[in-house]
Amino acid sequence: MSIIKEIAAAVETGKSKVVGGLVETALAEGIDPAVILNEGMIAAMGVVGEKFKNNEIFVPEMLIAARAMKKGVEILQPQLQKQGVEPIGKIILGTVAGDLHDIGKNLVGMMLEGAGFKVIDLGVDVPAEKFIETMKANPDCKIVALSALLTSTMPAITSTIKAIEDAGLRNTVLIMIGGAPVTQAFADEVGADGYSEDAASAAELAKKLFAQANK
Repeated sequence: MSIIKEIAAAVETGKSKVVGGLVETALAEGIDPAVILNEGMIAAMGVVGEKFKNNEIFVPEMLIAARAMKKGVEILQPQLQKQGVEPIGKIILGTVAGDLHDIGKNLVGMMLEGAGFKVIDLGVDVPAEKFIETMKANPDCKIVALSALLTSTMPAITSTIKAIEDAGLRNTVLIMIGGAPVTQAFADEVGADGYSEDAASAAELAKKLFAQANK
Protein backbone atom coordinates (compact mmCIF):
# COMPACT_ATOMS: atom_id res chain seq x y z
CA MET A 1 0.00 0.00 0.00
CA SER A 2 1.35 3.43 -0.96
CA ILE A 3 1.91 6.01 1.76
CA ILE A 4 -0.91 8.17 0.30
CA LYS A 5 -3.32 5.24 0.58
CA GLU A 6 -2.13 4.62 4.12
CA ILE A 7 -2.83 8.26 5.00
CA ALA A 8 -6.30 8.04 3.43
CA ALA A 9 -7.07 4.84 5.33
CA ALA A 10 -5.86 6.35 8.61
CA VAL A 11 -8.05 9.43 8.12
CA GLU A 12 -11.09 7.32 7.18
CA THR A 13 -10.72 5.22 10.31
CA GLY A 14 -9.93 8.19 12.54
CA LYS A 15 -6.42 7.16 13.58
CA SER A 16 -5.19 10.61 14.69
CA LYS A 17 -1.99 9.29 16.29
CA VAL A 18 -1.04 7.41 13.12
CA VAL A 19 -1.88 10.17 10.61
CA GLY A 20 0.79 12.59 11.87
CA GLY A 21 3.60 10.07 11.49
CA LEU A 22 2.42 9.00 8.04
CA VAL A 23 2.27 12.61 6.84
CA GLU A 24 5.80 13.23 8.14
CA THR A 25 7.00 10.08 6.36
CA ALA A 26 5.35 11.17 3.10
CA LEU A 27 7.00 14.60 3.35
CA ALA A 28 10.38 12.97 4.07
CA GLU A 29 9.91 10.87 0.93
CA GLY A 30 9.54 14.09 -1.04
CA ILE A 31 5.86 13.75 -1.84
CA ASP A 32 4.22 17.05 -2.78
CA PRO A 33 2.27 18.44 0.23
CA ALA A 34 -0.66 19.32 -2.08
CA VAL A 35 -0.82 15.66 -3.20
CA ILE A 36 -0.81 14.50 0.42
CA LEU A 37 -3.63 16.93 1.19
CA ASN A 38 -5.81 16.32 -1.87
CA GLU A 39 -5.25 12.64 -2.61
CA GLY A 40 -4.65 11.50 0.96
CA MET A 41 -6.87 13.54 3.25
CA ILE A 42 -9.51 15.43 1.27
CA ALA A 43 -10.27 12.32 -0.77
CA ALA A 44 -10.62 10.32 2.46
CA MET A 45 -13.08 12.84 3.91
CA GLY A 46 -15.09 12.56 0.70
CA VAL A 47 -15.39 8.82 1.33
CA VAL A 48 -16.36 9.49 4.97
CA GLY A 49 -19.07 11.89 3.83
CA GLU A 50 -20.51 9.34 1.41
CA LYS A 51 -20.55 6.63 4.08
CA PHE A 52 -22.35 8.99 6.45
CA LYS A 53 -25.00 9.81 3.86
CA ASN A 54 -25.49 6.08 3.22
CA ASN A 55 -25.88 5.41 6.98
CA GLU A 56 -22.77 3.22 6.97
CA ILE A 57 -21.21 5.40 9.69
CA PHE A 58 -22.63 7.96 12.12
CA VAL A 59 -21.70 11.29 13.76
CA PRO A 60 -19.06 9.89 16.18
CA GLU A 61 -17.15 8.23 13.33
CA MET A 62 -17.33 11.42 11.26
CA LEU A 63 -15.98 13.48 14.14
CA ILE A 64 -13.11 11.05 14.71
CA ALA A 65 -12.19 11.08 11.00
CA ALA A 66 -12.35 14.89 10.87
CA ARG A 67 -10.07 15.16 13.90
CA ALA A 68 -7.60 12.77 12.28
CA MET A 69 -7.54 14.93 9.16
CA LYS A 70 -7.02 18.05 11.27
CA LYS A 71 -3.97 16.42 12.84
CA GLY A 72 -2.48 15.77 9.41
CA VAL A 73 -3.26 19.28 8.17
CA GLU A 74 -1.47 20.80 11.19
CA ILE A 75 1.73 19.08 10.08
CA LEU A 76 1.20 19.93 6.41
CA GLN A 77 0.28 23.59 6.93
CA PRO A 78 3.82 25.06 7.02
CA GLN A 79 4.75 23.18 3.83
CA LEU A 80 1.55 24.22 2.06
CA GLN A 81 2.18 27.85 2.99
CA LYS A 82 5.74 27.66 1.66
CA GLN A 83 4.36 26.40 -1.65
CA GLY A 84 1.65 29.04 -1.70
CA VAL A 85 -1.11 26.41 -1.74
CA GLU A 86 -4.35 28.24 -0.96
CA PRO A 87 -7.69 26.85 0.31
CA ILE A 88 -10.31 26.50 -2.43
CA GLY A 89 -12.36 29.22 -0.76
CA LYS A 90 -13.28 30.96 2.47
CA ILE A 91 -16.50 30.37 4.43
CA ILE A 92 -17.88 32.29 7.42
CA LEU A 93 -19.75 29.90 9.72
CA GLY A 94 -21.78 30.46 12.87
CA THR A 95 -24.81 29.48 14.94
CA VAL A 96 -27.26 32.39 14.93
CA ALA A 97 -28.12 34.70 17.84
CA GLY A 98 -29.94 33.08 20.74
CA ASP A 99 -28.77 29.55 19.88
CA LEU A 100 -25.98 27.93 21.92
CA HIS A 101 -25.75 24.61 20.05
CA ASP A 102 -22.40 23.85 18.48
CA ILE A 103 -21.97 20.11 17.86
CA GLY A 104 -23.70 20.16 14.46
CA LYS A 105 -22.03 23.44 13.52
CA ASN A 106 -18.61 22.09 14.53
CA LEU A 107 -19.14 18.97 12.46
CA VAL A 108 -20.11 21.08 9.44
CA GLY A 109 -16.95 23.15 9.99
CA MET A 110 -14.79 20.03 10.09
CA MET A 111 -16.37 18.66 6.91
CA LEU A 112 -15.92 22.00 5.14
CA GLU A 113 -12.24 22.03 6.15
CA GLY A 114 -12.06 18.42 5.01
CA ALA A 115 -13.35 19.56 1.61
CA GLY A 116 -10.51 22.09 1.35
CA PHE A 117 -12.17 25.30 2.57
CA LYS A 118 -10.77 27.81 5.07
CA VAL A 119 -13.48 28.18 7.72
CA ILE A 120 -13.90 31.30 9.84
CA ASP A 121 -15.92 29.85 12.73
CA LEU A 122 -17.66 32.59 14.71
CA GLY A 123 -19.01 30.15 17.29
CA VAL A 124 -22.51 30.20 18.78
CA ASP A 125 -25.07 32.90 19.62
CA VAL A 126 -23.64 35.08 16.83
CA PRO A 127 -25.46 38.40 16.29
CA ALA A 128 -26.07 39.58 12.73
CA GLU A 129 -23.63 42.44 13.29
CA LYS A 130 -20.80 39.97 13.87
CA PHE A 131 -21.48 38.20 10.58
CA ILE A 132 -21.52 41.57 8.80
CA GLU A 133 -18.35 42.76 10.51
CA THR A 134 -16.57 39.53 9.52
CA MET A 135 -17.80 39.81 5.93
CA LYS A 136 -16.41 43.35 5.70
CA ALA A 137 -13.08 42.16 7.12
CA ASN A 138 -12.99 39.28 4.60
CA PRO A 139 -14.24 40.67 1.28
CA ASP A 140 -12.86 37.61 -0.52
CA CYS A 141 -15.29 35.36 1.36
CA LYS A 142 -17.90 33.95 -1.04
CA ILE A 143 -20.10 31.92 1.33
CA VAL A 144 -21.79 32.56 4.69
CA ALA A 145 -23.18 29.50 6.51
CA LEU A 146 -25.87 30.01 9.18
CA SER A 147 -26.93 27.32 11.64
CA ALA A 148 -30.00 27.13 13.90
CA LEU A 149 -30.71 24.10 16.06
CA LEU A 150 -33.96 25.27 17.66
CA THR A 151 -37.31 26.19 16.11
CA SER A 152 -37.31 29.25 18.37
CA THR A 153 -34.04 30.53 16.88
CA MET A 154 -34.93 30.02 13.23
CA PRO A 155 -36.24 33.63 13.00
CA ALA A 156 -32.66 34.75 13.71
CA ILE A 157 -31.68 33.26 10.34
CA THR A 158 -34.31 35.46 8.71
CA SER A 159 -33.17 38.58 10.57
CA THR A 160 -29.48 37.86 9.85
CA ILE A 161 -30.13 37.54 6.11
CA LYS A 162 -32.16 40.77 6.22
CA ALA A 163 -29.35 42.55 8.09
CA ILE A 164 -26.88 41.40 5.43
CA GLU A 165 -29.23 42.77 2.77
CA ASP A 166 -29.66 46.08 4.64
CA ALA A 167 -25.87 46.38 4.89
CA GLY A 168 -25.69 46.17 1.09
CA LEU A 169 -23.67 42.95 1.21
CA ARG A 170 -26.21 40.37 0.07
CA ASN A 171 -24.99 40.33 -3.52
CA THR A 172 -21.39 39.71 -2.41
CA VAL A 173 -22.01 36.26 -0.88
CA LEU A 174 -24.05 33.11 -1.22
CA ILE A 175 -25.84 32.06 1.97
CA MET A 176 -26.31 28.44 3.02
CA ILE A 177 -28.35 27.39 6.04
CA GLY A 178 -28.93 24.24 8.06
CA GLY A 179 -29.82 22.74 11.42
CA ALA A 180 -32.27 20.24 12.84
CA PRO A 181 -35.51 22.25 12.36
CA VAL A 182 -34.44 23.89 9.08
CA THR A 183 -36.00 22.69 5.80
CA GLN A 184 -35.67 23.41 2.11
CA ALA A 185 -39.05 25.15 2.26
CA PHE A 186 -37.75 27.49 4.97
CA ALA A 187 -34.59 28.15 2.94
CA ASP A 188 -36.74 29.10 -0.05
CA GLU A 189 -38.90 31.31 2.16
CA VAL A 190 -35.98 33.31 3.59
CA GLY A 191 -34.12 33.58 0.29
CA ALA A 192 -31.13 31.42 1.20
CA ASP A 193 -29.02 30.17 -1.71
CA GLY A 194 -28.76 26.65 -0.36
CA TYR A 195 -29.84 24.21 2.35
CA SER A 196 -28.24 20.98 3.52
CA GLU A 197 -29.65 18.42 5.89
CA ASP A 198 -26.33 17.12 7.22
CA ALA A 199 -22.63 17.92 7.45
CA ALA A 200 -21.59 15.76 4.50
CA SER A 201 -24.20 17.42 2.27
CA ALA A 202 -23.05 20.83 3.54
CA ALA A 203 -19.55 20.22 2.17
CA GLU A 204 -20.97 19.20 -1.22
CA LEU A 205 -23.32 22.19 -1.26
CA ALA A 206 -20.46 24.57 -0.43
CA LYS A 207 -18.45 23.24 -3.40
CA LYS A 208 -21.42 23.81 -5.72
CA LEU A 209 -22.08 27.29 -4.36
CA PHE A 210 -18.40 28.20 -4.61
CA ALA A 211 -18.31 27.07 -8.24
CA GLN A 212 -21.48 29.12 -8.83
CA ALA A 213 -19.94 32.20 -7.16
CA ASN A 214 -16.86 31.98 -9.37
CA LYS A 215 -18.66 31.67 -12.71
